[in-house]
Amino acid sequence: MSEKLDKLVEELSTLSVLDAAELVKKLEEKWGVSAAAPVAMAAMPAGAAAAAEPVEEKTEFDVVIKDAGAKKIDVIKVIRQLTSLGLGEAKTMAETAGSKVLTGVGKEAANDAKKKLEEAGATVVLE
Repeated sequence: MSEKLDKLVEELSTLSVLDAAELVKKLEEKWGVSAAAPVAMAAMPAGAAAAAEPVEEKTEFDVVIKDAGAKKIDVIKVIRQLTSLGLGEAKTMAETAGSKVLTGVGKEAANDAKKKLEEAGATVVLE
């Protein structure tokens, strides 16, 4: 059986690219299969493996106020403690949804600022 397959491989090796493509079409028609399906199936696990690669953990965060809440004065005080802003600037920041209180700070500093602002009544997100 092996000799038979070896001869077949030798004969197929002499085919031109156009002849090989025609042979594939004829075999697909005769057997009712598609030569492209196994290739697509083989490519799928490679894509899944690429998606499973670890993503680098974010190291810099922005502390963003979404809403100052009912205790706006307390929030303004915390903003002034966290930044070097004056009273008017801190008030404007507290009243403006989406204001960045801190930009590009470490995870620990961002979480600490978020905690202080939330204790004062603000709604805060880290981006």
